[in-house]
Amino acid sequence: MKYLLLTLLLLLFISPVQAQDSFSLYLVRHAEKQANQENPKLAQCGRLRAEQLAKLLAHTKIKKVYSTSYRRTMETATPFAQQQKLAIKQYSPAKLDQFAQLLLKQKENVLVVGHSNTTPQLAALLSERDVANITEEEYSHLYQIQVSDSGKTLTLFSQPLTCD
Repeated sequence: MKYLLLTLLLLLFISPVQAQDSFSLYLVRHAEKQANQENPKLAQCGRLRAEQLAKLLAHTKIKKVYSTSYRRTMETATPFAQQQKLAIKQYSPAKLDQFAQLLLKQKENVLVVGHSNTTPQLAALLSERDVANITEEEYSHLYQIQVSDSGKTLTLFSQPLTCD
């Protein structure tokens, strides 16, 4: 009887720890930018997309927001960060391997805003799957990498915003 009680108590303490190890990483490329500028800000459509992203992710329990230092990525992250009252932390797109290791080690739900040439790469590093490149004209991709004891799952979503 003691053995059964001890086993049940052990299971009660182990189960919450396993549940806590499950987390999701959300990756998105910055929204539409103004053309022909160095370090451009978002275009009107980009601002709408950033606001839509904040609404889509409102209930995801994201604990941290990361962005590169560029204006367009910071502006894409800002509506969500403000909505959730989170600071935007900056990361270097030149050090994706180290950044991926940090994200996996933290074991928290996070949003990462990057670029067309780095977001698919980061998704591949985090999910350990092949991820297709995206073009300069693609802005709607939203990658979710779910990490749990049973492995990693990569899901590609598409934001439902279209601009003229």
